[in-house]
Amino acid sequence: MSKKLGFRKALETRLKKSQVAAKKKAISIFTAMSVAHVDDEELTPGEVRNIEKALPRGDIYTGQWCDNLPHGDGKYLWTDGCMYVGEWYKGKMTGKGKFSWPSGATYEGEFKSGFMDGKGTYTGCSGDTYKGSWVMNFKQGEGAHSFSSGDRYEGEWRRGLPDGQGRYQWKNGNHYTGQWRNGLMHGNGTMIWSNGNRYDGSWEDGFPRGNGNFKWPDGSLYVGIWTKDGKDQNGTYYPAGSPSENLDWDPQQVFLEDLKDAKICTGENVSILPSQKMPNWSAMAKRSEGRQRRMVDRKSKNLSYGSDITDVSTAGEGDSKVEDVVVRNPNPENSDIRQSRPQFKKIMKKQGQTISKGHKHYDLMLNLQLGIRHSVGRPGPVVSLDLRPSAFDPKEKVWTKFPPEGSKHTPPHQSCDFRWKDYCPLVFRTLRKLFNVDAADYMLSICGNDALRELSSPGKSGMFFYLTNDDRYMIKTMKKAEVKMTIVGPHQSEVHEFSDFRVLIRMLPAYYKHVRSFQNTLVTKFFGLHCVKLTGTSQKKVRFVIMENLFCTHYAIHRRFDLKGSSHGRTSSKPESEVDPTTTLKDLDLNYIFRLQKLWFQEFCRQVDRDCDFLEQERIMDYSLLIGFHFREVSSPCGSDVPTPTGNQDPLTEDAPRLSQASKDQFPSDRWSSVRLGTNMPARAEKTVRKSDSDSQLVGEPTGVFYDVILFFGIIDILQDYDITKKLEHAYKSMQYDPTSISAVDPKQYSKRFRDFIFKVFVEDT
Repeated sequence: MSKKLGFRKALETRLKKSQVAAKKKAISIFTAMSVAHVDDEELTPGEVRNIEKALPRGDIYTGQWCDNLPHGDGKYLWTDGCMYVGEWYKGKMTGKGKFSWPSGATYEGEFKSGFMDGKGTYTGCSGDTYKGSWVMNFKQGEGAHSFSSGDRYEGEWRRGLPDGQGRYQWKNGNHYTGQWRNGLMHGNGTMIWSNGNRYDGSWEDGFPRGNGNFKWPDGSLYVGIWTKDGKDQNGTYYPAGSPSENLDWDPQQVFLEDLKDAKICTGENVSILPSQKMPNWSAMAKRSEGRQRRMVDRKSKNLSYGSDITDVSTAGEGDSKVEDVVVRNPNPENSDIRQSRPQFKKIMKKQGQTISKGHKHYDLMLNLQLGIRHSVGRPGPVVSLDLRPSAFDPKEKVWTKFPPEGSKHTPPHQSCDFRWKDYCPLVFRTLRKLFNVDAADYMLSICGNDALRELSSPGKSGMFFYLTNDDRYMIKTMKKAEVKMTIVGPHQSEVHEFSDFRVLIRMLPAYYKHVRSFQNTLVTKFFGLHCVKLTGTSQKKVRFVIMENLFCTHYAIHRRFDLKGSSHGRTSSKPESEVDPTTTLKDLDLNYIFRLQKLWFQEFCRQVDRDCDFLEQERIMDYSLLIGFHFREVSSPCGSDVPTPTGNQDPLTEDAPRLSQASKDQFPSDRWSSVRLGTNMPARAEKTVRKSDSDSQLVGEPTGVFYDVILFFGIIDILQDYDITKKLEHAYKSMQYDPTSISAVDPKQYSKRFRDFIFKVFVEDT
């Protein structure tokens, strides 16, 4: 017995010495400071202490600590060589600080929740330097970038690219001053070459396009219309001296020679962003608790001492596999300790019913896919953003016959005989280009091997909605025209047709102009307008429109709201116990306000005003703001039944929009992770409580309870004009209810009410 006790004491002494040695080695990495070992004594809640802490996987933190989180000034060193020195707030890099990469690159400036956000300077390892404003890791706002090539850009930025007004100076002395879009010269601008030549005029995608003047140092001048392909180019040359001087000059020389070296630098790649390095303190705490429980269990069963004596402060890479089991498997003794990924409790089930063979709309789906493949796949003219009025003519449509046996232009198929119609095909082809929709991806999404899904709830209109399997696009069938007869005189009448289809055709020119002018518009994006006409006795016509699905994301949408700013009937029919993530809640169900960062909030307000002005001018009403959001924290107010994101992500480390492997190195991330107005927008949702059940209070009182969320939103249902039906509805309901509470009101009144309400739901995060 005495030998066993002696052996146990010797083993304990040896383990304690090894722990002390490891801690001393960790301390030597940092500047000497007086610290308290957080593992040696308990801290009272709210107490701030200077501590040194060795973390799982070898990371080390030294600095101020409060409530088991870094809080105040501190230094964090990762095992890969990255380091942050600066201010922390509740476990997140927030305030002023400096982040260093192993390559030697540094960022020094303001942080918010782990993101480079505010004023800051990035210095790259190759000599690139950017000094200016940042938003969510993106260069955004005013800033100047000096490139290692010797070029320099100074001006406005958006999502990491020059966008707005700016000046680009090349190393060779050439410079451009004017408007930019998506990193290219776009809009009105002036290019001056080092030899004195000068171009003043319009630009598109980096090249002169439209009206412009080219001037030589001697005063010679060319005035005309410019195109890169030279097809529609024409102009007049005005020589400075002799009439015969330079008459053989070709304007295409500007594209082929003068702009040959006018390349825009993109800057160096960044290996990993600071927000991606943020520790997950809640996961660490759970692992620590799990290990402590395991230690207690082993002691209670008189198990011999082993590697489990080591606590979270000294755990290394070798311990992490066991920790994962403790956190993710309630019965570690019956599991394989080498498992590396969790099995999620619940996987988000896709909405809708798959349209397989035997479904009543199976043939219609085949017809639709055949037609889309034919329309998008056939060769078309070179797309120019400047469309002629004739392109918007409702008569601008193309009929194609699809016999089952096939034809010269169509393949054989197993569906019924039908005819296919494209409405305004050039307009929608151009819209797809404007919205950066790749034709091949578009066809694969709609016409690939995967079937469409039909949503179970078609909505009040009775029309059906379909989703592509990848969730990118939504297809909506459109109402037939409602025929109304108006008596205009003896034995005379006029027939009018009203439908969302007619509204879209009518407003298409204004819609195109609006979305071209404002790339951040929140209104629905339309990609195509088509019709399937079945041959035979039925002669049935089905018109449908293809549009963007707002909730195409790898994040689970935990809550969704459809908001109009009216109160009559604006509540969900489901009891609270039956509300799930697929339930669309309404105005009276809203129990959050959303706080956006200053620059995003300003852009949001501007764009809502622009979009509402456009809809008001087009006499549109009854539209709504559709909002969906994802809770970034593991524990959310939706309870334990909220599904986790599908895929192989660890839910414990899902703190920010992820970058794809191919584009992790770049500031502008891929389509899944890029942050733009209405898509993938990090924000804070504050819980609200309504004082009473009165319909007069649509937005409740803030409670001070906040949640980090990812927002998705847009303005939908924009094809309802204020027709005779809506006017009668307004007159009828106004006699029964408060006229300000109903949806059917004049477009001007609707626009004002909608804005007033939305600007209470979205506020600036102070």
